[in-house]
Amino acid sequence: MLFTSAESDTTAYFYKNNKLFRLNLATGRQQRLGADFDENLLPIRWTAAGIFASASVRTDQQIFLIDPITGKVNRWASPLPLSFAGSVTPKGDVLAFSGTDGKGLSEIYLSPTVSPSLKKITRMNDQIQGWAVAQSEVVRWKSQDGASIEGVLHKPQNYDPTVQYPLLVVIHGGPTGVDQPGALPGSVYPIVQWLNKGALVLRVNYRGSAGYGEAFRSLNVRNLGVGDAWDVLSGVDHLIGTGMVDSTRMGCMGWSQGGYISAFLTTTSNRFKAISVGAGISNWMTYYVNTDIHPFTRQYLKATPWSDPEIYAKTSPMTYINQASTPTLIQHGEFDRRVPIPNAYELLQGLQDRGVPAKLIVYKGFGHGITKPKERLAAVTHNWEWFGEYVWGR
Repeated sequence: MLFTSAESDTTAYFYKNNKLFRLNLATGRQQRLGADFDENLLPIRWTAAGIFASASVRTDQQIFLIDPITGKVNRWASPLPLSFAGSVTPKGDVLAFSGTDGKGLSEIYLSPTVSPSLKKITRMNDQIQGWAVAQSEVVRWKSQDGASIEGVLHKPQNYDPTVQYPLLVVIHGGPTGVDQPGALPGSVYPIVQWLNKGALVLRVNYRGSAGYGEAFRSLNVRNLGVGDAWDVLSGVDHLIGTGMVDSTRMGCMGWSQGGYISAFLTTTSNRFKAISVGAGISNWMTYYVNTDIHPFTRQYLKATPWSDPEIYAKTSPMTYINQASTPTLIQHGEFDRRVPIPNAYELLQGLQDRGVPAKLIVYKGFGHGITKPKERLAAVTHNWEWFGEYVWGR
């Protein structure tokens, strides 16, 4: 039997590597596999050829083959940088998977597992022929404390290096999510439309993101918000330093943990013309007593609000509300249990009391995500209008 476990670790499993084990059911002996592999291994299938698994590697997604006897992990030689988990034959001789080069939509491929040779069996990209999709590149910079940070920079197709563009920063959730190159990034943010309007979009793989190893995912332990903001603002400064960004026209947004970082930036920074906070935490104590994942806060802050109120205050956007000046849109699902809606009401009230332009939109009947097409379109439109007003002045 194959299984993953955090063993007895109840205080760090959100950001530590998972542990993969092989259990002999006859003898009860268990053996850890891939112990020297510094990322989360997600098993796909155990076959006669070995155990296939998937893992993030920086901004790539790769498929690996694990020897069930030695536990050694080797990369399966997919020619595509983004090769997502699929299905393997019982013999382990043929693999079906979803993959892309980051310039188009993912397609389904078949390949022998020995000497990979891809056979494309879908035509998903036919539907976007002629579209002005995102142009993606990976950029790197140093954060305030010297940490190496990467991000995905999207440019319009008619990008002109002599022009300074408005910049929109989009921050992923998790915090152990990861942003990767793609033709149609978006979710509730109209990224491709902003590119075609004439903007740059930066998606930051801030500390805590997947794909960069356990030590990197641990850099925001007792440093939530603070270090994350360093990573975002240093990335903005890096792009400004290249001469490609109009620093007077910048906006920032994110959902879930990305919404929290956006809320932290709205109360601690005046760098942006507008910010959008999607399902974001505004006060860790409020979050702690309401969320459906209580261990999360205790693991990252290494305390409860009662044992160390100072760390809860240091990392909470509401602590700095009297510094806030950035016009802020707040988006939240009515029945969100992961980040309960009192976080939205608290941030809204604080901004209003400060006289900061703020607007809360509650998506009725929804939880942590806006999952139906009509309401998703509404959320996209609300962001389009908010940043249109404050970044483009219309």
